Amino acid sequence: MGYIQEARENHVKKKVEEALRSKMKQKALKECDRYASKYAECAYGRTLSVVFKCRNQAKELNNCLHSYTNDSILDEMKREYALQQDGKP
Repeated sequence: MGYIQEARENHVKKKVEEALRSKMKQKALKECDRYASKYAECAYGRTLSVVFKCRNQAKELNNCLHSYTNDSILDEMKREYALQQDGKP
């Protein structure tokens, strides 16, 4: 695939990109719900100590979220959107 074609597929309007980011974040939160629950359970009733006591849970949650919310995932979503738009009359 040529550079121009790839650039065209990755180019989407700002509002569309914001919607795709929102969709990506929603999916990440859904997929990482068990890690979010573990972190929330650990953090419950804590204030400053949450930083130290829940470090492992926070790291697990962040790793999970990052696996669903990175640039390569967003680029793939943009490509799929562009292909869907090309197919519409």
